[in-house]
Amino acid sequence: MSTITKTKAAAPKVDIWKLTMTAMLSAIAFILMFLEVSVPIMPPFIKLDLSELPALLGAFAMGPVSGVMICLVKNLLHLFMTSTGGVGELSNFILGACFVLPAGLIYQKWKGKKSAIFGATVGAVLMAVVSIISNYYIVYPFYYNFMAKEAILEAYQAILPNVTNVLECLIVFNAPFTLVKGLLSVVITTFIYKHISPFLKGSYRNR
Repeated sequence: MSTITKTKAAAPKVDIWKLTMTAMLSAIAFILMFLEVSVPIMPPFIKLDLSELPALLGAFAMGPVSGVMICLVKNLLHLFMTSTGGVGELSNFILGACFVLPAGLIYQKWKGKKSAIFGATVGAVLMAVVSIISNYYIVYPFYYNFMAKEAILEAYQAILPNVTNVLECLIVFNAPFTLVKGLLSVVITTFIYKHISPFLKGSYRNR
């Protein structure tokens, strides 16, 4: 009589270190959302922050999924103190994912400093383009409930009188602003990633 041996499929191994680093970077990104500054050439209701920086670091160190998860978690945390009914957080998540996902995928496929910079730059450009759509169809329609469309347009016209409608404002102001915001994270990552990547990856533990 032959004996049939049943083997259980091994459960997938959970990378505790990756989960820990993802959580830590999410917390840092959440804090950075509050460290925002005004930009003189932008209307006062538009602020600059670097909350996508930890997500970009996470995408390079642990893969694109971790980068997107950091964008998701920071916005879920921000929901507890939202002033936009979740609309701002949804837009922020969409833009952040557009930024870090291409960066992480390209770097995962072709490791190297040049591919990392190229991938992150592609992500920054994509984020800038999507910001036009996101703001026009998601964010600004919500703001119109509290601030008249004409008042928003006037805030832009105070800086550049030639703009005639909100869509034009988003193209002239918001898209370049979002691109520069992404590129700032790219520049900072270029300088610090090599120094902190062993910690983020947990590779120092094997030394």
